[in-house]
Amino acid sequence: MRADRLVSALLLMQRRGRVTAAELAKELDVSVATARRDLEAMSAAGIPVYPQPGRGGGWSLVGGARTDLSGLSADEAQALFLLVGPAAAASGDAKAALNKLLRALPQTFRADAEAAADATMVDPTPWGERDRDRPEMVDRLQTAVVRRRKVRLTYTNGARERTERLVDPWGLVDKDDIWYLIAGTERGRRTFRVDRIGAAEQTGETAERPDDFTLATAWQEVVGDVERKRSRTWATVLVETRYVNVLRDRFGRHCHADGEAADGRARIRLASPTPLDVARNLAGWGGLIEVLEPVSVQVELARIGAELAARYAGLSTDEDDQRNEDDRHPSLEAGWRSSSDAPEEPRVMPPRQAPERALGSR
Repeated sequence: MRADRLVSALLLMQRRGRVTAAELAKELDVSVATARRDLEAMSAAGIPVYPQPGRGGGWSLVGGARTDLSGLSADEAQALFLLVGPAAAASGDAKAALNKLLRALPQTFRADAEAAADATMVDPTPWGERDRDRPEMVDRLQTAVVRRRKVRLTYTNGARERTERLVDPWGLVDKDDIWYLIAGTERGRRTFRVDRIGAAEQTGETAERPDDFTLATAWQEVVGDVERKRSRTWATVLVETRYVNVLRDRFGRHCHADGEAADGRARIRLASPTPLDVARNLAGWGGLIEVLEPVSVQVELARIGAELAARYAGLSTDEDDQRNEDDRHPSLEAGWRSSSDAPEEPRVMPPRQAPERALGSR
């Protein structure tokens, strides 16, 4: 039984005193059989509920027992307010809810909980960029998820093919300021980029959602699938050890140390979707990086180098001839140090693009 249905069922029984499986099913938008299984699962788990058979019967809390949903320990209250506090600053409803919960806490917990709520601030806007407002489409879809209503979408995929789909919205995920909808379709579970949804109309039909579905688990599966597609081409390179952190910044989880070469350079394994993607990311390094394998990446680098040489052949300046190794790569020496050497002023880093083809419903 999911936690949200457990809480709803308990509150309903506290409010009404007694409920039937049919009444609970109607309230939670599930089948009568599911409601009956939930009630039996609550009883088997030790929650003080019991059935009363016969006419006028139903399920009740033993002795009119009540569940104190605000019964948090001091550590639990502090952890909750640390987590929710930053969100409350951007949402009036969240702030109001937090204040009500604060008043419901024991007096001895309130000071620490209130301090925890103000201890952290989240600024999601990158340096040099404008503030980003939460898309209106997210609120519309979130309402459908909460109310469990099917949604008719107009969607444009990565190939710019426009389709209309009727989906069961299961949950929303904010990944690096890009929103995704995980939904059930006639072809099974699909992931939709919200910024590609042109229209979303909530229907009156009840959305179906698997009883064992959890958003966190589903998203981890999506992430695993995307990252596998983003790392289909692996290359082995040699680079001076002082530049290893630069590669880690650029390739993220797809960059692994693989020992040391005889000349002292670091051996690194890194990956991108295609050999061309690997070559594009390494071409600007010039002779600072040596690609050992695969040949496909070496071929792409040679082609890029030949194109650049043909376009800029014969161009040179006295200043270029006088530059030393470090001066030729100021961004590597001055702007791409490890996090422990971070300067006071923010550094400008190349943007990491969200995967276009790998993540997004087809």
